[in-house]
Amino acid sequence: MELNTIKPGEGAKKAKRRVGRGIGSGLGKTAGRGHKGQKSRAGGYHKVGFEGGQMPLQRRLPKRGFKSAKLQYNAEITLADLNALQNAEVDLLVLKQAGLVSQLAKRVKVIKTGEVSRAVTLKGISATAGAKQAIEAAGGSLA
Repeated sequence: MELNTIKPGEGAKKAKRRVGRGIGSGLGKTAGRGHKGQKSRAGGYHKVGFEGGQMPLQRRLPKRGFKSAKLQYNAEITLADLNALQNAEVDLLVLKQAGLVSQLAKRVKVIKTGEVSRAVTLKGISATAGAKQAIEAAGGSLA
């Protein structure tokens, strides 16, 4: 085998479709474009979503909702989750290692669901007003 004798595999090369080249080709006359109209002409087309002047669907429907990209970095845990942890001092790293919050979480907030029965010190973690009262009542604190 020499470099000058290399050929592509059988059936690997396919001739491109030649439209508008006579009746015998099967794609003569209108060349697969149908009859008349904007879409049959060279350069004639419209933008996506255009409905011939009728108000397009994306403008007929009301604008609704918004989801902030920042939400994925915020997490929340409950008082019951805190109580289940055996650590006296709780920070973001402890919660991530325990699997209570996502590894992507940047901010964590404690919400008042369940009860806390022992003293817990929170470092770098915020809490709702009700959760803060419950933690302080149990002898804990927020640092």
